[in-house]
Amino acid sequence: MIALEEVCGRFPNLAPQEAALWIERRWLRAEPAPGGSWLLTEVDVARLTLLVELRVTLELDEEAMPLVLSLLDQLYDARRALRALTAAIEAQPEPVRRAVLDAAQRHDRDEGG
Repeated sequence: MIALEEVCGRFPNLAPQEAALWIERRWLRAEPAPGGSWLLTEVDVARLTLLVELRVTLELDEEAMPLVLSLLDQLYDARRALRALTAAIEAQPEPVRRAVLDAAQRHDRDEGG
């Protein structure tokens, strides 16, 4: 776990108060630390990096952030699900893998993809 202040030190344009506000708005997850600070995991630090990119570098409007974050979260969830599905298919015997691939290709053709 990494202290919020330490992480904010990596971003010269980010005040710890701004990051704390992101925690309050639930754009960023963090664990409370003794003394009223916050602790972040590596995943939280990656999310903070994304938030800095969106808000500070790209100057994304504050009102658009919940929608953008929701869409990104959905995309990440879909990627995780696809990785799990891929791993499950790869663990199957070759005839099963071939049948799944053939079915997916037929479905793609039928749907006009």
